[in-house]
Amino acid sequence: MWFGGVTSRPPTKALHMNPFFIPPRQVKIGDVAAIAGTTPRAIRHYHQIGLLPEPERGSDNRRRYGYEEMIRLLWIRKMADAGIALNDIRDAFADTAPVGADTDHDVTGILGRLEETLVAQEEELQRQRTAVQSMRARGSRMGLLSDVVASRLDSLPEGSIRRADLDNLLVIERVFGPLGAALNATRYIALATNPGLQEESDRVDAAEEALDDTVAVDDPRVAQVAAERHAFDGMLNAAIEDSGLAAADEALVDAWDALHPADEVEPRRAPGSMSAFEVIGKMPYDFSPARLRCMELVDEMAVRESSAA
Repeated sequence: MWFGGVTSRPPTKALHMNPFFIPPRQVKIGDVAAIAGTTPRAIRHYHQIGLLPEPERGSDNRRRYGYEEMIRLLWIRKMADAGIALNDIRDAFADTAPVGADTDHDVTGILGRLEETLVAQEEELQRQRTAVQSMRARGSRMGLLSDVVASRLDSLPEGSIRRADLDNLLVIERVFGPLGAALNATRYIALATNPGLQEESDRVDAAEEALDDTVAVDDPRVAQVAAERHAFDGMLNAAIEDSGLAAADEALVDAWDALHPADEVEPRRAPGSMSAFEVIGKMPYDFSPARLRCMELVDEMAVRESSAA
């Protein structure tokens, strides 16, 4: 093996040694580290993990390293510089092929696994680069949203999407995924293209925010704001339907389904992660009891209206 037992001799002719120079048979750890381009600390670590057999100590109780240890260290450095993990290098040196056999089959397997890892890292770097390019091109946080979300907002006038809108889309994407956020973006498209609706939305939002901790849950203002929110939602939904945005949403869902098989709609959650329902239940919204009651009343109105229809 090219990294195995004692199968080679020092290249004395290639070095053109001075005939009066007598090389040492063994050197100390600092010297062999310098020759191999590593450090004594690294060599001691190689000993600890079984990568480099620990040599016998001299009369001064210090390790002594010969030519074969130096060669092994040089190969270790070459393989480590190529990105091969130390444990894999150790396994390669532990190859059970006959001593002296000219085979690198273990190293070939290790290099194959290394290439797979590098390909995966390259794909991740490309994903990160695409995200950075998207953010730079769009010039805002919008570029950090999934492309299916951000692309729906690209045609809107600059500044029509507010910071709070992007925050909301970020949360929705985290909870319901890119498709859920892309569909929710329809709301902001309708508001951005209808100044009257945007003005009414701002008014209702301000009324809801005024339902702070000083307002009791049975305060008449709670029911009043709930009615205003319900009425506004009806106006917004009508505007979405009339503008053709609802049809665009349906086309978006169809395109998404075509690109994502049924088994990818709800991918397996990682251990310890939350479901969408759990995330919603633990989301730290700072809503007062009055505002929460207002939201409940809005939901009740929507259910009654749907049942009547």
